[in-house]
Amino acid sequence: MFQFQHIEYLYVLALLPVLIGLFAGIVYWRKKRLQRIGDEQVVGGQILGYIPGRNTLRFILLCIAFSAMVIGWANLRMGDKTERTERKGVDVVIALDVSKSMLAKDIQPDRLTRAKQLIMSLTDKMSNDRVALVVFAGRSYMQVPLTIDYSALKMILQSVSPDMVPYQGTVISEAIQMGTDAFTRNERKYKSMIVISDGEDHDTQAEEAAKQAAAEGVVIHTVGIGSPQGTTLFDPATNSAKLDENGNPVISKLNEDALRSISRAGHGTYSLLDNTDAVAAKLNNALEGMEQKNLGSIMFTDFTSYFQYFLGVGLLLLLVEWLLPGARNISKKRTNEQAI
Repeated sequence: MFQFQHIEYLYVLALLPVLIGLFAGIVYWRKKRLQRIGDEQVVGGQILGYIPGRNTLRFILLCIAFSAMVIGWANLRMGDKTERTERKGVDVVIALDVSKSMLAKDIQPDRLTRAKQLIMSLTDKMSNDRVALVVFAGRSYMQVPLTIDYSALKMILQSVSPDMVPYQGTVISEAIQMGTDAFTRNERKYKSMIVISDGEDHDTQAEEAAKQAAAEGVVIHTVGIGSPQGTTLFDPATNSAKLDENGNPVISKLNEDALRSISRAGHGTYSLLDNTDAVAAKLNNALEGMEQKNLGSIMFTDFTSYFQYFLGVGLLLLLVEWLLPGARNISKKRTNEQAI
């Protein structure tokens, strides 16, 4: 089975339509300029070094070379040997707050970006655990069901933003309930949830929801993101401070007390996100310290990579493009022939 080791690198291919559009615009502009002088073919024949279609051929070669090298960069590979291994792990649901207060910049670059970095770092430390992703604000939405495909989760995570949830607020209780529903109901252990939020404007039912989840065997860890002192919220569309009904700037503050109470009710831990790697390591240690369940599965253990072939094709096409005769060389040749 073929797969990309770094599938996220393929996003670079999105530049191709932009480059094609720019090239088409340049070709159109050049054609119009020639038509102002006279017949395009006749005028082109009078230009020293003119070869119809040469620039288009060069552009096509560059596009193919670019695509091949990006695919090589992503490392297309195939599993050669498989074996059934004893995999043990737990099921983890990550509930990420995407309310607009998560755009506050009291930690750089902003709360939501740092939360994404934490999830990336945490999944990098995982190996066998199944992970799901729930985003929430005024409502909760399941983005990724339980999976061991960490690359797919990371890809979806990159596109997460407050615009995904039209209802504002911080209804943590609904996120906890949705996360609890994602687990296997007939299991009373092997289940954990990580709630990442600033805790602002949370609903009063969150602690009760955590207690109910804990009764079903779910261990809930919370991560607070932001500062207790808070910062002014800015509207990203206008880059101006948001104002309340009295015309005063809206200050968003981290509510650590609420998040601590949720973690206590869920028999888990609370962490303040100040050092991303340290918090990711703490959460991973907590997950590894749980009783693990058998997740026996067929896994690829040896891969053959094919990146070198794509890189080779890309370099070869770049060489061919470089060797194509240019107008300057042909112009010199014609000038010498005329002199003789």
